Amino acid sequence: MKQVELLSPAGSTEGLEAALRFGADAVYLGGPFLQLRAASAGFDREGLCAAVSYAHAQDKKVYVTVNAFAGDEDILALGDYARFLADAGADAAIVSDLGALLAIKEAAPALTVHISTQANCCNFRAARAYYDMGASRIVLARELSLEQIAALRGRTPPKLELEAFVHGAMCMAYSGRCMISAYLNARSANAGACTQPCRWQYALVEAKRPGEYFPVEEDGGRMAILSSQDMNCIALLARLRKAGVTSFKIEGRMKSPYYVATVTNAYRMAIEGSADMDALHQELESVSHRPYATGFYLGPMQHFDATNGAYHQSSVFVGKVLAAQPGRILVEQRNAFRLGETLEALSPGYTGRAFTVKQLQKGTGEPLEAALLPQGRYWLDCPFQLEKGDILRRRASE
Repeated sequence: MKQVELLSPAGSTEGLEAALRFGADAVYLGGPFLQLRAASAGFDREGLCAAVSYAHAQDKKVYVTVNAFAGDEDILALGDYARFLADAGADAAIVSDLGALLAIKEAAPALTVHISTQANCCNFRAARAYYDMGASRIVLARELSLEQIAALRGRTPPKLELEAFVHGAMCMAYSGRCMISAYLNARSANAGACTQPCRWQYALVEAKRPGEYFPVEEDGGRMAILSSQDMNCIALLARLRKAGVTSFKIEGRMKSPYYVATVTNAYRMAIEGSADMDALHQELESVSHRPYATGFYLGPMQHFDATNGAYHQSSVFVGKVLAAQPGRILVEQRNAFRLGETLEALSPGYTGRAFTVKQLQKGTGEPLEAALLPQGRYWLDCPFQLEKGDILRRRASE
């Protein structure tokens, strides 16, 4: 069986570095055109070239999202952008629009094209058609079951790669088919401008009593009646692989580098079988998330809970290691921590390793009781051998 790929999001340079350091085989990121994350900083042309060079130096891949819905003016401009991506060394362009697929293959025939989940590819005939038009990979619709994926795999060319989401946010609608944001705010999800109204708080009004609003209460007087659960399929990786999936995708270009590092690390250890599954579930509980579910992979969902919109996490990101010496580390602070507190060090291939802060100094060497300055630099003692890019966190109960 072909080696499976772990694909992580990169919404920034720091996110890119975290994803690759903690075990991603490839990253997907947005460039300056049709990237479907209008609120994300993404990468300009210079930054995208630098990202590709950085990844390739580690024998990793970069896929560029070009999957917003395209108008005529976009299609006319896409040829130049496709040639730029090919010259930059991008390993693939991810598209959802048929016109975009054809324009890219015409302008840059050597540029690999993946079909985005926004295209809602749910059947073998569609997958074959995309393959015949030059696509080498399908990012499967989230709405497919394991059984349906296996059936699709059996009816498509062996060279056509299948990619599936395994972790992150899920949409209440078919991916790419929600119009609520465009209707309420004139900001289209399909143009990368979704305002996520499915996660807002709503009240009921009875048809014969206009103006009389009744709160839909669940928690603290509020309820986000459309807010879906988050996907967590770390326990299904072997079954997904058996069904024919060769790339496991983590959602989250808008997430923090801490989130990307933690989730990528957990899935890398799951793929390699290097950690107990209970420990990996605890790792995934440590980052900010809504209640978890496995989506549609196990069949039609009989009861798909809407959540109250609240996020949960069992740990707090307190710092990133900038440098390490025997017995101590230089940390860039992200949240306050103090002498005597128990922190956890997160390194590639490890779950959190706990230690107590016994010495704390400014970057200049002055002793301190607490690290309070955001993004300030602090020296602290650490019994583990850490490296630049490792992460410190504090359990929420601390």
